[in-house]
Amino acid sequence: MTWAPALAMRPPTMTEYSSDLLRLLASRGYIHQVTDAEGLDALAAKQIVPGYIGFDPTAPSLHVGSLVQIMLLRRLQQAGHKPIVLMGGGTGKIGDPSFKDEARKMLTLDTISSNIASIKTVFENFLTFGDGPSDAVMVDNADWLDKLEYIPFLRDIGRHFSINRMLSFDSVKLRLDREQSLSFLEFNYMILQGYDFLELSRRAGCRLQMGGSDQWGNIVNGIELSRRVDGTEVYGVTTPLITTADGGKMGKTMSGAVWLNPDQLPHYDYWQFWRNTDDRDVGRFLRLFTDLPLDEIARLEALEGAEINEAKKILANEATAMCRGRAAAEEAAETARKTFEEGAAGGALPTLAVNGSISVVDALVGLGFCASKGEARRLIKGGGARVEGEKIDDEAATIAVSGEVRLSAGKKHHGLLTPQG
Repeated sequence: MTWAPALAMRPPTMTEYSSDLLRLLASRGYIHQVTDAEGLDALAAKQIVPGYIGFDPTAPSLHVGSLVQIMLLRRLQQAGHKPIVLMGGGTGKIGDPSFKDEARKMLTLDTISSNIASIKTVFENFLTFGDGPSDAVMVDNADWLDKLEYIPFLRDIGRHFSINRMLSFDSVKLRLDREQSLSFLEFNYMILQGYDFLELSRRAGCRLQMGGSDQWGNIVNGIELSRRVDGTEVYGVTTPLITTADGGKMGKTMSGAVWLNPDQLPHYDYWQFWRNTDDRDVGRFLRLFTDLPLDEIARLEALEGAEINEAKKILANEATAMCRGRAAAEEAAETARKTFEEGAAGGALPTLAVNGSISVVDALVGLGFCASKGEARRLIKGGGARVEGEKIDDEAATIAVSGEVRLSAGKKHHGLLTPQG
């Protein structure tokens, strides 16, 4: 016997939902797919629904690409339900193979533990944790995955998974179609994630798993497993792939990933990422990444010409305040104002301490404006590097640093070189 959850390929509109949860998610653009939308809507209208999203600790910080999922948990709590943040201390030892060209680098146990501790701090800015009915909780799947015994797990859980079906998932087919290696270790990831849903259903009464559209197959596996093993009705929601208006991946910039943790990315750079949003993305990003009322967002996204820049500043202020705190947002905004409007240096600009002098190439790399010296030379050659507002066209140029020196890469990236010591 086989079973698959009902899929609403075109989820109902906001007005067709009865629960505050799905009305909120639909109105702000979070819904891509829903399993049994009618059943989830009815459940959310009558009781508190615990729902979870998993995050694997592959780095000391999550980046902006994970932010829509964090905001999804925030919306869940805002609608009166219970967010469960699942840290992948167990699955992180394998790594999600979904839509990856090759296996992730294996992490040591100490690295995983350190990454989890670092990542945890960000969630406290978005969610209210505690012991109340709708307070958020954080759990680690290593608590149950590390205790599994191989033969009993195969017998009790593995028999419910069809290899034929697992091979049909896009995340697996991509690797196989490209004739890229997919290890047995990685292939087990989707079984373990399905098992996570079963365990959370048993331990925390969890009835909902949420995630990006690339997690659809993994979510369906967990729903099917919970129904087959325990007879429990659980549900899934996925969000659309968040790309920018020009087709780029959300959170990828010239300087690399846009990290959420302040020790990985300065407040000013985080604020500036949002300030640089494409005009066409402003309304969508305001709905997804801020708590501003929808009528205010409608007013802001209707602005045209130079006025749209005010909407971008509001987006930057609100998104930064949510992740880094209101004081950090105000400091970054003031730095931007001084830098762009007054031509002065603001205190929140990224800085690089220099002992005596430094080449412009090394300074551009050191400030994180360029990923390599080759990229820095190309920037200089193209006329994109400026020192104190003056264009630098000599790739071998050096800067003597006896006081603060402002270095710019293009029109949007500015930093300070300061004397060491």
